[in-house]
Amino acid sequence: MSVDVVPTTLTGTYTIDPSHSRIGFVARHAMVTKVRGSFNEFDGSGYFDVTNPENSKLQLNIKAASIDTRNADRDAHLRSNDFFAMDTYPEITFASTAVEPAGDGRYRVTGDLTIKGVTRAVTIDFEYTGSAVDPYGNQRIGLEGTTSVNRKDWGVNWNAALEAGGVLVSENVTLEFEVSAIRKADAS
Repeated sequence: MSVDVVPTTLTGTYTIDPSHSRIGFVARHAMVTKVRGSFNEFDGSGYFDVTNPENSKLQLNIKAASIDTRNADRDAHLRSNDFFAMDTYPEITFASTAVEPAGDGRYRVTGDLTIKGVTRAVTIDFEYTGSAVDPYGNQRIGLEGTTSVNRKDWGVNWNAALEAGGVLVSENVTLEFEVSAIRKADAS
């Protein structure tokens, strides 16, 4: 299959629907299990060009304090200066710098991820998961993506050594994006 998997009629400007999307992460805890979390407050928009994906772009803003791992004590620790220093750095942002097709409705989106005032390039592999017109007449598209980052690259360094070896929190963190986006009406 080719990029034709995605109908060309879906080209347009979109806004992420936060009530039907998830931005999450997965990190190893105590070297034995995975802890999953998400950010509950975010917004984003972009332009999706099906025919020429290199013309596509994405901007995402995440309220860092909206972090939620289903444990209030852990969330408070993550908000502290040990991890995200959310009082000083209230937002995490991503701005695409390049989009390229990867075949079969897949796209490689490269951009600048800023956490704690540090900006680094990351590439996220996205997959088109479908489109639909919802009951309110909105054209929606779905995209899912993941990437793995080393949190220390953004100065998120805190850790604790375990008695049997290893550390409490893994350096590598998987970022997860499950996006439902609504196409904006064309300007007249």
